[in-house]
Amino acid sequence: MKQLLYVLLALSAVLFPSIAFAAEAAHQNIDLTSHWIGYTAIAIFVLAYTLVILEEQLHLRKSKPVLLAAGLIWILIAAYYNSQGMPDAAAVAIRHNFLEYTELFFFLLVAMTYINAMLERDVFNALRDWLVQKGFSYKTLFWLTGILAFFISPIADNLTTALIMCAVVLAVGKDEPKFIAMSCVNIVIGANAGGAFSPFGDITTLMVWQKGILEFTDFFALFLPAVVNFVIPAFIMQFFIPTGKPSAITGEMTPIKKGGLTIVGLFILTIITAVSFHNFLHLPPVFGMMLGLSYLKFFGYYLRQSGLGEIDKSDSPTGHIINDDFDIFDKIAKAEWDTLFFFYGVILAVGGLGFIGYLGMASEFMYGELGATNANIIVGLLSAIVDNIPVMFAVLTMNPDMSDTQWLLVTLTAGVGGSLLSVGSAAGVALMGQARGYYTFFSHLKWTPVIALGYAASIYVHLLIN
Repeated sequence: MKQLLYVLLALSAVLFPSIAFAAEAAHQNIDLTSHWIGYTAIAIFVLAYTLVILEEQLHLRKSKPVLLAAGLIWILIAAYYNSQGMPDAAAVAIRHNFLEYTELFFFLLVAMTYINAMLERDVFNALRDWLVQKGFSYKTLFWLTGILAFFISPIADNLTTALIMCAVVLAVGKDEPKFIAMSCVNIVIGANAGGAFSPFGDITTLMVWQKGILEFTDFFALFLPAVVNFVIPAFIMQFFIPTGKPSAITGEMTPIKKGGLTIVGLFILTIITAVSFHNFLHLPPVFGMMLGLSYLKFFGYYLRQSGLGEIDKSDSPTGHIINDDFDIFDKIAKAEWDTLFFFYGVILAVGGLGFIGYLGMASEFMYGELGATNANIIVGLLSAIVDNIPVMFAVLTMNPDMSDTQWLLVTLTAGVGGSLLSVGSAAGVALMGQARGYYTFFSHLKWTPVIALGYAASIYVHLLIN
């Protein structure tokens, strides 16, 4: 047995030499912040992110420039370390970053697959039609869509939630452009605030949870600050909502397809599984999500088998044979691949800048000179300009020595700070496309002072109660 162990150790050293050198490589980082390689890497990242910000104007998907930037930055790093006779240092570092991305990738892929399955079963369309046909006033719809965005985004992602609620607003408010614009602002605020108090409601909270910095239940301490962040701007904005109610919209309600509500239940069970893996088995939650994907796969098999030869009598008394074409791999294929590849580019590019030494410099200045509270408030403001994903990953890579209260604060600010500008979150960018001509950068900017008031109040409430 002992001989077999020696053989396995020898094989691992041959097949995976970077593991053998991991401890040594960790102490071999060379400060390249003042080297031409460091300056070039910064220039590449800034150029790539400028293209990301101009995505709507250039019609260039955001994943493309960051994928290229990540590759170029690590080519520079690896080439330099090879020239210094340390080829394993860069390999160990990039594997570490890639592992972090892989956990995030598969977690999000499962969540996106479930959301796509619910969309295909018309779960969200049924909710939209119910809201449209109820004949609510403009002010009631303003509050309803915002509140639903707040409470749906902790389960679904804020992007999907915002798109569903925006569809409602567009359907009922076509005669009131001002109502559409203001409701879209409110939906973005609600979706971002709702995602801030849930470990899987936003990518930033998911990253903090998967990193093991905060426990699953710790995030719920942000519920009240998140409510304040949403309610204060909404309360002020409601006084400017047009009076009256939209014209009545007639038409049949979209029925939820067979198994739609069961899939909702399976998604909740999958989340419970992921949390249980983390809390009780001390395994990364992504493995629980992958187990949860098997629930949907087996249920998809049941839908296909039970639908074979099913009779549809909706058109005539005799009816005709229909087959349920539910295909789980079709739902996987419709995941937000551009977003998933964008995360890869961002995590690898920011990880490269961290390996060069820039994040250490930033951490020393922000958390050493300014203090944790000021630094974390600045992180929120930065996330309104730059996407909150690279900002939060940079903070996690810096790993400043902070209390749980401060980690919760940076989770809150990174999550809700994106609401300050329409380009500060995925929800805002998506709605500018969906409600083109109604909801714009400047229609959102008009309400930024009010949103900033909610941002400041949520920080105050968090520091007061937590």
